[in-house]
Amino acid sequence: MDLVTRISRSTTAIAGPLLFVEGARRARLGEIVRIRLEGEQERRGQVIELSETHAVIQVLEETQGICPARTEVIFAGEVATLPVSRQMLGRTFNGIGQPLDGLPPVIPETTLPITGSAINIVRREKPSEFIQTGVSAIDGLNTLVRGQKLPIFSGAGLPAHSLAAQIVRQAQVRGGEPFCVVFAAIGIPFREADYYLKVFEGSGTQDRTVVFLNLADDPTIERLMTPRCALTAAEFLAFTHGMHVLVILTDMTHYCEALREVALAREEIPGRRGYPGYMYTDLASLYERAGKIHGRQGSITQLPILTMPDDDITHPIPDLTGYITEGQVVLSRELDRKGIFPPVDVLPSLSRLMNLGIGEGRTREDHRALADQLYAFYARGRDVRRMEAIVGEGGLGAEERVFLTFADRFEAEFLRQGSGGRPIEETLAIGWRLLRAFPVEALTRIKRSLIERYRTEGGGDGAGPRHTDGAPEHPG
Repeated sequence: MDLVTRISRSTTAIAGPLLFVEGARRARLGEIVRIRLEGEQERRGQVIELSETHAVIQVLEETQGICPARTEVIFAGEVATLPVSRQMLGRTFNGIGQPLDGLPPVIPETTLPITGSAINIVRREKPSEFIQTGVSAIDGLNTLVRGQKLPIFSGAGLPAHSLAAQIVRQAQVRGGEPFCVVFAAIGIPFREADYYLKVFEGSGTQDRTVVFLNLADDPTIERLMTPRCALTAAEFLAFTHGMHVLVILTDMTHYCEALREVALAREEIPGRRGYPGYMYTDLASLYERAGKIHGRQGSITQLPILTMPDDDITHPIPDLTGYITEGQVVLSRELDRKGIFPPVDVLPSLSRLMNLGIGEGRTREDHRALADQLYAFYARGRDVRRMEAIVGEGGLGAEERVFLTFADRFEAEFLRQGSGGRPIEETLAIGWRLLRAFPVEALTRIKRSLIERYRTEGGGDGAGPRHTDGAPEHPG
């Protein structure tokens, strides 16, 4: 039975997006309520805190115009849910699952609570299959595996949105199994949202993409629900329809800012840099919804994208994200200034599950060894570049010049690829071509049998002039 509470007699305060209600003894934590205003359309809210005397309601829309004397709150005993169906593919929704594309609402196959839950560790299956993103820096050196959560750490102004759109266009699983993308944009400006929609429509991937858009001028509270709605849709497509789902969440920094705003409105004791102390648990409740379930065909793979404030990788948002997830892909401002796209800095980047998704039968038997050798030579080249800044190019020895040239060529030929995608075979071929600048004896991380099989003749020795020119090639 519904419990109706008149705010005019029971509300103690309205603070930002929160309503504080007295006497709601039958309210339930997480319950969705209806806020009825005189002469206006109903608004919705959610109970986020309960005590013996008070209930705190998080308004899911604007609180502007709410007048306590002419408002009532209806507790209906329902939790936040999302109607889901395979018909969601090719559709665009707002942050709480309402259609934005002008089409009728989805006819649901079922309705699911958006809170979800982490996969039972006993039933969780180890990730083991390769996802090809078409980006050499990821496929070759920081491979994405089905069921993995691999965040992208960006900086303000870096082309993370272009990289996200490129991955949506190019991503595919090998073997022809059913594959789709769930894309959730959190707190982004209209210009960026319009860019994403045009890219999806123009690339022909729209029919296998579900889009959830929470714009910068939408209610802040909606940002807390957007990733949960997206993951609920992904779980339905993966574990009911057996699809392999890639979930892209951008920008998780906006999500954490909304979390902090609500915590401050609730007058909670702040943690590091003002963020709530439970932010680690809250982020984990999202990230841990990725994975594979034993006996089920589908999988959920996550690519969360976040902007590091002041390019600080130790900031609480990237720091906690790195603890929960299985690696990170870091974008470099220095590479972006050189006009290299995508500007992925492979040295601080890492995919902890890479070995589970590569090798013979998945990518190629030489993949791991080749990646190790490229890492080693590029790291040495970067060290030489720093030394060159001190002593000058004339102070370098012949061997050091070879590593310096390799670092330049690696960035210009391997990392730089513009808006086009590369199959994994082409990525590995470029890596072998770059290694021809070194004698066989220098390839200490690759077995001789692999060198004899994959190091082909021709194409030059790679000792040409340093590559320092070239126009930026950013998609969009």
